[in-house]
Amino acid sequence: MSNTLRFAKFHVLGNDYLVVDPTRTVFEPSPPLIQALCDRRLGIGSDGLLLGPLEVPEHPGAFGLRIFNPDGSEAETSGDGLRIFARYLFEAGHAHGTECQIHTLGGLSAARFLAPDGSLVQVDMGVPSFKAGDIPFTGIASQLEVLETPLFLPTGPVTITALSLGNPHCVVFPGEVSQANACRLGPKIERHPEFPERVNVLLVEVVDRKRLRIEIWERGAGYTPASGSSCAAAAACRRLNLVEDRVTVQMPGGTLDIEFAPEGHILMSGPVQPVFEGQLHGDWKP
Repeated sequence: MSNTLRFAKFHVLGNDYLVVDPTRTVFEPSPPLIQALCDRRLGIGSDGLLLGPLEVPEHPGAFGLRIFNPDGSEAETSGDGLRIFARYLFEAGHAHGTECQIHTLGGLSAARFLAPDGSLVQVDMGVPSFKAGDIPFTGIASQLEVLETPLFLPTGPVTITALSLGNPHCVVFPGEVSQANACRLGPKIERHPEFPERVNVLLVEVVDRKRLRIEIWERGAGYTPASGSSCAAAAACRRLNLVEDRVTVQMPGGTLDIEFAPEGHILMSGPVQPVFEGQLHGDWKP
């Protein structure tokens, strides 16, 4: 790593990411380095790191993005990460017009700027799959959908609905939707052996058919006050016919608007806030 590493920091409803632009600085990611940079006492501090734009030969015109969790693992996609990266592309002059295409391990996503300054971004999160093999979830046959399925924990069974939006999610309706309960159930479900690639955990309360309240335990990050994983919570509720096609999702960090397009795509809209740009001190060591 160059000791002149430059970065930008953004947050969405308190969920913050570092952006490292390889066209402007030298950076070779590794799990220990990602962990050190994301450390809130000894590093810059963040809920993850976004590396891009990268070239995507198979998708000319798209901006390649790698997404890293604060534990150093690489994520397939992230709704908040996509929105933050879209605003970075806008502010850095990489993206022009009202839309851009972003390619991650989870596939190609379209981002649309809903405000002239790029501060409000809508991302197409794709079409959810509830099939066990797509998540992956090994508790039932791979071709079956994980809808209101029992998951056995050391403390007793819970009923889950699980899905993939390019990355794995598990939705639970526990009755008590609280930070304490998210921190109690989250680690047990995230690393349950029937989720071989681990899983994001969402505790959901259906307030009414247009509003949800959720708490989040993120794979590789832990408890977080807000996340684009809210799309998965809304998708599960829509699949179970608990909500309408437009839903507001309330999180401790704020609210996001979710819309289900006729073709099945999930559109997520919300604000993106710049925090600062910086450069690592030459004496910093991970």
